[in-house]
Amino acid sequence: MWQSLLNDIKAGNYKVLARAISLVENEVLGYEQLLEQLPHSTTPVIGITGPPGAGKSSLVDALIAQWVVKDKRVAVLCVDPSSPFNLGALLGDRIRMNEWYTHPNVYIRSLASRGSLGGLHPHIIEITALLQASFFDYIIVETVGVGQSEIEIAGLADTTVVVLVPEAGDEVQAMKAGLMEIADIFVINKSDRPDADNFVRNLRLMLSTGNKQGKEVRVLKTIASSRVGVEELCLAIESFEAGVTVSDRKIWLLTERVFQLIQQKKMRGIQKESIRKMILAQYQQPGFNLFTLAQKLYNES
Repeated sequence: MWQSLLNDIKAGNYKVLARAISLVENEVLGYEQLLEQLPHSTTPVIGITGPPGAGKSSLVDALIAQWVVKDKRVAVLCVDPSSPFNLGALLGDRIRMNEWYTHPNVYIRSLASRGSLGGLHPHIIEITALLQASFFDYIIVETVGVGQSEIEIAGLADTTVVVLVPEAGDEVQAMKAGLMEIADIFVINKSDRPDADNFVRNLRLMLSTGNKQGKEVRVLKTIASSRVGVEELCLAIESFEAGVTVSDRKIWLLTERVFQLIQQKKMRGIQKESIRKMILAQYQQPGFNLFTLAQKLYNES
């Protein structure tokens, strides 16, 4: 069964690919056997992250257009905030990218973050690996842009693109340490707004003074809505990917992926709803201790 499924995925059967992703999302019995049969792949994964309202989805839409013109096949994972009631995705990225919904060279899938603090789907690594086993030339992962998603995406993406807008000075200061470490390319979107050039200048200055690793981080300006500067961004991504080797950074990224996979398996038997019920039952009892409860759950897992 799994080998037949894998053969169809390799052949680019979108329906089978969608079904396989659902099997992984829902942890259908035996899905790990499928994952263990996946071939090693070097298909590049491009992470698009940044604060809400930066125009990430518009930028992804424009990137798809650039690569489709070059006859490239593109898969997009749009990780959306979850509904607090059913854990489904709240936003409809397929509506924002409806031009590509039926295009034969484009596959788009919306995923709910399902409460993940990092802003990514809990099975994002496995789902990305399924896409890499198919026939795509590029895989784009767009995050919700909350919490520590800009850090978590670095454990998944080969190239991390951080999207900001000219008014994002406060966000840069708040996220500065993480951004310096994981950003491969900065994109200042909506760069037709006032003070865009000044913001770019300050960001480049910040990068030059805070770069302790000697890594060159490009800063590009775009207007995604009119696709200005997007071709330059495509070339920058392709150039960066061409220079990716088996470096310390690559090994670190793979280490992060394995760590997250082990972490998921260790936590599988612990459900938040069960913890909530235990706290509800014990909270007002004398001697309630949060750390004792945590240790008890750890010992039982």
